[in-house]
Amino acid sequence: MLYTIIDDIKKTVQTDCSIWNQQGRCMAATCNQVDDVKEDVAKFLQMVEYRDMQVTERNSCFVVRDEKEIICIFAIHGVIENIEIIGKLCVNQIEATNRFYEKRVDRNHFVQQLLLDNLLLVDIYNQAKKLHVEVEDKRVVFVVEPKRQKDTLVLETMKGMFAEENKDFVTSVDEGHIVLVKTIGEKEGYAEIQGIAMTIVDMLAAEALVDTRVAYGTLVTELKDVSKSYKEASMALDVGRIFYQEKNVLAYNELGIGRLIHQLPISLCEMFLNEVFNGTAIEQFDKETLVTVNAFFENNLNISETARQMYLHRNTLGYRLDKIMKTTGLDVKKFDDALTFKIALMVSDHMKFIKSQE
Repeated sequence: MLYTIIDDIKKTVQTDCSIWNQQGRCMAATCNQVDDVKEDVAKFLQMVEYRDMQVTERNSCFVVRDEKEIICIFAIHGVIENIEIIGKLCVNQIEATNRFYEKRVDRNHFVQQLLLDNLLLVDIYNQAKKLHVEVEDKRVVFVVEPKRQKDTLVLETMKGMFAEENKDFVTSVDEGHIVLVKTIGEKEGYAEIQGIAMTIVDMLAAEALVDTRVAYGTLVTELKDVSKSYKEASMALDVGRIFYQEKNVLAYNELGIGRLIHQLPISLCEMFLNEVFNGTAIEQFDKETLVTVNAFFENNLNISETARQMYLHRNTLGYRLDKIMKTTGLDVKKFDDALTFKIALMVSDHMKFIKSQE
């Protein structure tokens, strides 16, 4: 960043320049020969508490501040006309750029800590006031998960899509996910949020050539609740990986029974599976049987439609479903038993996911 600033200055004033820290070390320069400048900077640092500039026959030095604190020394090499005015203008540019950069970094850090619930309530309001962040806007948190890790590309694309909006924040809190804290209009609701999520998926596929899964939490109206929406969106991603792998957009408030199962204690899950499968594992069923019963569920327990879609005879389909009843005692052609078996399949998938994370 420093080199970019002084390189732009050099193009304007047509002379070399450099930036130095308070220990007299060169931080950035537009040329390689800075020995004589180093001497002038060292002399200037000895009297920097008493003056903001020093103009000599060789080089000129200027103090760059953040409010009252000195952050660096800016040096213009050689002698040019109106050096004092030009030096002050250059210092103003450096200070403005520094303020913008620090504000952006501070806001990003603040949002990261807010998402992770690492701030006390009083700190949230104090920092929000300092950074000019509204505390009572309607917000929702989106978590974007690339199916193949290309985080840098996704992050930059997301910033291009939303960073122009002063009230939106794009950041990352781990290596695998990008987080968008989006401000929602007063008259907007979950239909508009769903549309935003679908737009993110489509835009990242078109511009970044990355397939992604996007989850979002519930709407919150206070800044302190942003972490709640973030946790909900993260849970929606986990639930989606287990139960809804075909979906690219996942809403926390539309996860249904998947959300309930995901929050069950492991002990209850194991007890339920032992009850349904008589102490044996779901692996006792071959892939053919599981594919058949899932297709049967997707067709609302309609034997004729399932047989047609799978190109099976009705008797063959019935035979496969009867195998389940012989093993478990559940007649999946009946609604209550079908519901029990479906839940057991979902609980089993949940157990496999939990074990894979250990």
